[in-house]
Amino acid sequence: MADLINLIENWIKNILLGWGVTESLAVFILQVLGSVLVVIVCFVIVIALIWVERKLAGRIQDRFGPNRAGPYGIFQSFADIIKIFTKEYITPVGAEKGLFNIAPVLAMFSVLAIWAVFPFAINVVGGDIHVGVLYIVAIGAFGILAILMAGWSSNNRYALLSASRSVAMLISYEIPMIISLLVPVLLAHSMKLSVIVEAQMPWNIFVAPLAALIFGISSMAEVGKAPFDLLEAESELVAGYHTEYSGMKFGMFYVAEFLHQFTVGALMAIFFLGGWTGPLAVRWPILGVFYFYGKTFFIYLVISWIRLSLPRIRIDEMLNLNWRFLIPISFINLIAVAIADRVMLEFNLARWIYVVVMFLINILILVAALTIAEKNEKAVERVEFSPRPIAVPPGKESK
Repeated sequence: MADLINLIENWIKNILLGWGVTESLAVFILQVLGSVLVVIVCFVIVIALIWVERKLAGRIQDRFGPNRAGPYGIFQSFADIIKIFTKEYITPVGAEKGLFNIAPVLAMFSVLAIWAVFPFAINVVGGDIHVGVLYIVAIGAFGILAILMAGWSSNNRYALLSASRSVAMLISYEIPMIISLLVPVLLAHSMKLSVIVEAQMPWNIFVAPLAALIFGISSMAEVGKAPFDLLEAESELVAGYHTEYSGMKFGMFYVAEFLHQFTVGALMAIFFLGGWTGPLAVRWPILGVFYFYGKTFFIYLVISWIRLSLPRIRIDEMLNLNWRFLIPISFINLIAVAIADRVMLEFNLARWIYVVVMFLINILILVAALTIAEKNEKAVERVEFSPRPIAVPPGKESK
């Protein structure tokens, strides 16, 4: 139990070496097996999450969730899988077949590839690269490309309008999300995910709560779920960018959305909740895996709770929130954190003083931003709703 993961890894490696496999090939096979295991775990988690979210939606919206297929409806996800696999594939007339068929695969790839660099425990890391944060940002951009390809290649005006909205929403919300990611990088002085996790004493959510808030809001917009579900918007766009998709092609988009939301929880856990860290996680790495997935699942539930409780916002409100609020305060917060970090490191202050000062700086920026935003909103309302004199033609004045 002291190190169950390493014991299993060494056992498989010794078997391969005993079969005459070279050590370099054995390491490669272990990496492939690890990648396959991560993908399998992701798909199993999605099956469970679909059921969990439906039951959660039922409780929040005062109705029953799945309750027919199996006890408490736990087999409903498997019934959906069978239905999706047996649906026929339909390609609309005039569609760009190549891009139309690649888009679902690219959507899945953009989510699964991010998990390749996650630190699951102290000794369980996929690709522990030095530019892990940059890798996540770059791979995540493929998801936006997949939506654009799906919308444009479908030869459907609803899908094309959804793809246009994706340009306005997803690309714009990338800006505050990336800026907020620079705060954990700055605090850890590294873009390596394992270093960022190990440097969190205490967690970054206590040191930089404003960055965590901005990253959470921006990530929810990147997922495209309510209140930012303008990409699908069934009341006006039928189903948005995947209107023309059916069968497993639609299923890949569906799975990618659920997995993307769970991936956002994993990113929040890594950058702001200490990742795998927890009591005895260093001594027993298997506990670190449970801590990591536990924090990820908690964030997933919080995001689901928010999206099931809030209505969809208008596109002008969505863009105003980003360009007039999130982007300015994310830049201000990054500059303030950078200056404060440098000054306090120069004076070699105690760790608790460092944490308290950083926390107060974040709260002060947030309060000031909310105050200014409220004043600007009231000023706009006074201008828009102020009574205007009605021009009366000469000689028509009331007597």
